[in-house]
Amino acid sequence: MRHIIHADLDAFYAAVEQLDNPEMRGKPVLVGGRPEDRGVVATASYEARQFGVHSAMPMRTAIRQCPQGIIVPARFERYREKSGQVMDIFSDMSTAVEPLSMDEAYLDITDSVDEAQGRWPIGVALELKRRVSNETGLTVSVGVSTSKSVSKIASDLHKPDGLVVVPPGDEARFLAPLAVGKLWGIGPKTVQRLKAEGVDTIGRLAEQPEDWFRRSFGARAASVRNRAMGQDDEPVHTERETKSVSSETTFANDLGDEAELRDVVEQLAVGVASSLEKKGIKGRTVTVKMRLADFTTFTRQTTLSASTYDSSPIKETAWRLLSVELSPGRTFRLLGVGVSNFGETSERQLSLFGDLAV
Repeated sequence: MRHIIHADLDAFYAAVEQLDNPEMRGKPVLVGGRPEDRGVVATASYEARQFGVHSAMPMRTAIRQCPQGIIVPARFERYREKSGQVMDIFSDMSTAVEPLSMDEAYLDITDSVDEAQGRWPIGVALELKRRVSNETGLTVSVGVSTSKSVSKIASDLHKPDGLVVVPPGDEARFLAPLAVGKLWGIGPKTVQRLKAEGVDTIGRLAEQPEDWFRRSFGARAASVRNRAMGQDDEPVHTERETKSVSSETTFANDLGDEAELRDVVEQLAVGVASSLEKKGIKGRTVTVKMRLADFTTFTRQTTLSASTYDSSPIKETAWRLLSVELSPGRTFRLLGVGVSNFGETSERQLSLFGDLAV
């Protein structure tokens, strides 16, 4: 029997700011860009969330809803430093850790559990929470179950500093009363469609016959049905096949200046090229990811005549893809550069547009 933890640091960016600045503790903290510069909220502390503030909200709106909010610019180097400390703890407690971002990860703790010796899953989870608190000063919410999908749902229920353990065999009963949108793979549009059919909870979803799932979800029918019933045997992935190497950055304030945009693209391209060279892999397809001021997100890509890990063709191609999207008054919240199409030389996976994202 497997025992899987999903660990999620609470309001991570804001929590780091409150940790480093004791005068901010207990106060609403908004990490992001200034409202006068069309900044957005990267993370809001739980004190700010009580006013309805959330990530990706325009800072101008956030300040209207929470006038006493303390605006703090993002410090990504510091966040990466604290994330590294937490991930070291995770790796010390499990040999199977799957980081999802700077502030969350899956851990397979099966080998750490020995019920005959009185070492239960809840004990491992409590030890993890204690170590994160004592060694980093941060709090982490933890879900424990026999599967990744159930553990992820569990970790989100009692934030902040939560702990939810779903005993083996209780997965379906635990999921049944929860809103159907809590289930992985069920987006807002699907939620609306399901509610129109009277399917508003995961339990109602699990009750539907197999032919209904096939009509409603097509090729995804089996996986959605199994997850709704609490059945998910996907392993914790410590290594994956490389499909792309990429990096992105989200701006605290919208960026529209051509020279500044070119500098960003070049920095991202050089970073990607360096990662490719270190891994000894070359790619042919260059992709640029863009998010506009209104949160419209899209990508543009082209394939080179030959595979490369040289920064020059990557940054030149990336800039060419971006430059055709420039127009007077158009500003960007996010830019990313990626390289893919490695053929058979792929080795290990780096995060797809995940290293610098807010």
